Amino acid sequence: MTEQQQQQQQQEQQLQPQPPAEVRKDRRVLRAVLRWAAAVTVFAAVGTSAAYGITRLERTEVPGLATESDGRWAYPTLTKPPLPSGRPGPFAETNLAGTHHADLRALLLPAPEGAKEDAGLRGTDGWLATKDLLAEYADKEDGEELRQKLTDHGLRHIAARGWTTQDGTRTRIYLLQFDTASVTDEFLGPYLAPYAQPKYQLSGTELSVHDEKFPDDANVDHVQRVAYVEHKPYGPEHVRHAYLAAGDTLALVVQSRKGEAHPVPFHQTVTLQSQLLS
Repeated sequence: MTEQQQQQQQQEQQLQPQPPAEVRKDRRVLRAVLRWAAAVTVFAAVGTSAAYGITRLERTEVPGLATESDGRWAYPTLTKPPLPSGRPGPFAETNLAGTHHADLRALLLPAPEGAKEDAGLRGTDGWLATKDLLAEYADKEDGEELRQKLTDHGLRHIAARGWTTQDGTRTRIYLLQFDTASVTDEFLGPYLAPYAQPKYQLSGTELSVHDEKFPDDANVDHVQRVAYVEHKPYGPEHVRHAYLAAGDTLALVVQSRKGEAHPVPFHQTVTLQSQLLS
């Protein structure tokens, strides 16, 4: 290219219109906006992914949202034992005596998961001696008086089961069978379980009073319940207990624990045992 041609090309370039400064500025702004838009899109995608991950987790897996247990124990599925052929249930219209024809030993509540059973309450062939029941009561004279009353009212036999859970709570359940429901009803009220406080205090207790906080919706049809809780101040162990009357059978449920016997497992245990007897 000659010198003359180069000069002509430079003159033509100078004659071409240049984009205004505002247009160049707008283009820079547009490029910046596009970069920020891309960044926002990435952050939005990451945020959505995190939110989806949390919604896919179980509630107890998210820190700060875990739901604590209400204290209930994990009992196995309860099944009532079969009745002998042709025998009615304890509350059938034809069963005027309220007799539990099923094996009383099979009506005991099973131990919850993780509990250690008390072999000492198994008795002989599953039947417990009366003296072992009376060991639950604090005063020796009270025990002798109760023994005589049990004899006078025709106690047939006692089935029992006990266990200790991992938190140290000891549970004992005793089922006492009499000849008729009328005997059980008579025995429950004046002889064992007046409303305000029990007739006989249990071992390790100074004073037990009516459990006012036992939930009303835990009532079980055909089963009378009187529940007590040891009043403060109490000794090394805190004791809760309840008497149940269901047909010809009287039940005693006792729970004790160092420090405090918690109400939820006690109420749960009493209610489940009531259901098995109903």
